[in-house]
Amino acid sequence: MFILDDLLIRPFVGIVDTLHTMALSELYDLEGLEDELKENQLLYELGERSEEEYQHRKEEIEAEIEIARDVHERLASGRVEVKS
Repeated sequence: MFILDDLLIRPFVGIVDTLHTMALSELYDLEGLEDELKENQLLYELGERSEEEYQHRKEEIEAEIEIARDVHERLASGRVEVKS
């Protein structure tokens, strides 16, 4: 039974783990969120976005960045859990 686990199941689990890590990295893209924050600032400075829209979007992006940093920290430490 252990031989079957080593030959059949472990490679599958490794592939799923790699795909899961890649999906989380893509979903919680820190660089993209930071670029979005800069774009929001630029649109406000150019007058294309009101201060209220700017502040609202800034708060949303900062919350997303905080979540993304937590996810990346968990990925780096190997503490990612999949919950259903």
